Amino acid sequence: MTVIQDHDTFGTEQGSGLSEANARDFFELLKPRVMSLVVFTGFVGMVLAPGHINPILGAIAILCIAVGAGASGALNMWYDADIDAVMTRTAKRPIPDGRVQPREALAFGLTLSVFSVAILGLAVNWFAAGLLAFTIFFYAVVYTMWLKRSTPQNIVIGGAAGAFPPMLGWACVTGGVSLDSTILFMITFLWTPPHFWALALFKMRDYGSVGIPMMPNVVGERSTKRQMFVYTLLTMAVAVAPAITGLASIGYGIFAFVLSAIFTFYSILVLRMPDGDEKMVPAKKMFFYSIFYLFAIFSALLADHWLAGVWTAIGGNLFGVSG
Repeated sequence: MTVIQDHDTFGTEQGSGLSEANARDFFELLKPRVMSLVVFTGFVGMVLAPGHINPILGAIAILCIAVGAGASGALNMWYDADIDAVMTRTAKRPIPDGRVQPREALAFGLTLSVFSVAILGLAVNWFAAGLLAFTIFFYAVVYTMWLKRSTPQNIVIGGAAGAFPPMLGWACVTGGVSLDSTILFMITFLWTPPHFWALALFKMRDYGSVGIPMMPNVVGERSTKRQMFVYTLLTMAVAVAPAITGLASIGYGIFAFVLSAIFTFYSILVLRMPDGDEKMVPAKKMFFYSIFYLFAIFSALLADHWLAGVWTAIGGNLFGVSG
């Protein structure tokens, strides 16, 4: 069953007038937990980029990336208010819960989008601003309005939006992109399918109730689990790549390999999980570990950069190579 609502009238009082929303309600529209990951990976991309950026401009850049990510979240919640009202995981979001009117969320998201892109362009550089604008468009329009409800590959293609922040941070410093910034992009891009499909496995009924064609609902659990395993292996390969290109040290590479091996182990547990398992314990464990995994990988890249001298010494002593 697919739930369809008029985005202009969905909400309290049949969409008439303004709501009594407070600042906390509008902050919730920004998807703060997702925004925190975006800010962090964007910051890491900025720190790892060659060259330097004025600290004040760097802070402005991070703020713009955060606001742009929040704008995407607000536009996503505006468009998805109809299905959010039905799904147990999202029913208490500001719009379906009646705390924010759809038109308010739309205006809020559009205003933040324009603000973040314009300020980033004027203060930092227009290449980064253009990339931010594309990221907002890709998430709010390409993913939310098109892919999400039309194909089981929704999260595979749409996951690019969540993978752009480190490339954005890099572009803020260099005014462009490179192989290393593409690797940072690919880490999150390849991590996204197993992360979200783990969630989709134990939320199959939720997604099925609103007609969202998530992979488990379309091709079944077995095929989804196999694809998750493949993506974890691909994630492992790209996660250790910074140690090969010279962006990070051998020490980071070992740490990333261990983290990725654990990620793959959880994927194997999911693969061995019986189809139709009601509790879905392995899928839940993999989902929560995947969140830790991505933060840990980017934290390790950050620590490796700041401790480059120490990592080089350790790598040279243990392996006879320079980092």
